[in-house]
Amino acid sequence: MTTPALWTPEALARAMTARAAGPAPRAATGVSIDTRTLEPGDLFFAIRGDNRDGHDFVAAALERGAAAAVVAPDRADEFARIGRVWVVEDVLAAMVALGQAARERTAARIAAITGSVGKTGSKEALRTILDRQGATHASVASYNNHWGVPLSLARMPGESAYGIFEIGMNNAGEIAPLVAMVRPHAALVTTVEPVHLENLGSIEAIADEKASIYGGLVAGGAAIVNRDNPQFERMLATAKASPAGRIVTFGEHEAADVRLVRLIPMADMSVVEARVHGEHVTYRLGSPGRHVALNSLGVLATALELGADLALCAIAFADVTPPSGRGAQIRLVAPGGEITLLDESYNANPASMRAAFDVLAQTPVGLRGRRVVVLGDMLELGPDGPAMHAGLARSIIDNGIDVVYAAGPLMKSLWQALPLEKRGAWAPSAADLEPMVLAGLRAGDAVTVKGSNGSRTGRIVAAMRSHFAPQPA
Repeated sequence: MTTPALWTPEALARAMTARAAGPAPRAATGVSIDTRTLEPGDLFFAIRGDNRDGHDFVAAALERGAAAAVVAPDRADEFARIGRVWVVEDVLAAMVALGQAARERTAARIAAITGSVGKTGSKEALRTILDRQGATHASVASYNNHWGVPLSLARMPGESAYGIFEIGMNNAGEIAPLVAMVRPHAALVTTVEPVHLENLGSIEAIADEKASIYGGLVAGGAAIVNRDNPQFERMLATAKASPAGRIVTFGEHEAADVRLVRLIPMADMSVVEARVHGEHVTYRLGSPGRHVALNSLGVLATALELGADLALCAIAFADVTPPSGRGAQIRLVAPGGEITLLDESYNANPASMRAAFDVLAQTPVGLRGRRVVVLGDMLELGPDGPAMHAGLARSIIDNGIDVVYAAGPLMKSLWQALPLEKRGAWAPSAADLEPMVLAGLRAGDAVTVKGSNGSRTGRIVAAMRSHFAPQPA
């Protein structure tokens, strides 16, 4: 079966203000910036980054079957001798222009999502429920920065019914230009928490930056605001000053438009009862945790503002599962039984740590099993970082967690705040901690692994999956 063209040569030349060189140009069926994941027919953008120059991989991209490579003028003659190229003044700017052209040509209803916690999970949940109602395009993984957003836009087929884009930030002023490319019909801020304090300085500054997503709405669009968050009034003021024609709130607060009435938590799922603009709705959510249930309210509010059917959304929530590294449950084989691994290794901050502990507290353990956490440093918290790490001790105790393994200099503050009986081991890094974790676990344990991406707790997840994998007969 032939893959339909995503971009014709004529559309590429027009959108990127590019000239062709080498063999005659052909249509592109996809867009890529990484030869490791490039598919035949993809248009390869040779972006120059901080550590690598994409031009060093053009030959590999063409060899793998790229439709063409987008390159800078100073390398054009070199690559035109071996394959098709599009020559542009600035490769990243050309990808931004192609993303903007994709947004211009589509009639899709568009959502943008940001937040200190839960934006990727909410994006994936929204993708799941909208995909049941029309062709849905969404950014992959956490492609939410200055190259991830235009890349995701450039990949959007013109005939899409819905488009969902994650918007991220590390510093002030980063969200506005990204959401200006997306121009959403609905914008959701999942929550505001003390993340990136090192760069932004205060929780109020974080709220202002997150709420700036509302400024990119199309005229008359919907601003979806977390009614429970302490920064609600601040975000509401920003929403009222934006192009939004409608403001929808969600949460447990009695005044919320989409309100949690009752939550029935289970080990691997939840049952949610909600009032949605006055209508009673019950749905099964295929992910556990109160935080996930509350995020689902924001997702539901967003879907409805895009024109989705409420009943179909409620049914589809049963298929929502955690993305990789964000709570996925994995069964591992150990001598004498199983270990339940909850993979939360992608990222961490104080709020998501506490949410992960809550989920672990509801997770069943086997005979003689324990609830165990393996934790890495939470990064970008600024001068209050050590105190925020130590402050997790109370939540660990309240949730009945039995054993704590910790890695990193910041986690030493938590280690020192823990009762002696809960101390499994501490090490300077995840690599140093890894053998201690593998030696300390046993059948029946339920284990949560969590830390900021830079703390490399993902390597411990990989080691556990390898060490406790089923052995061939």
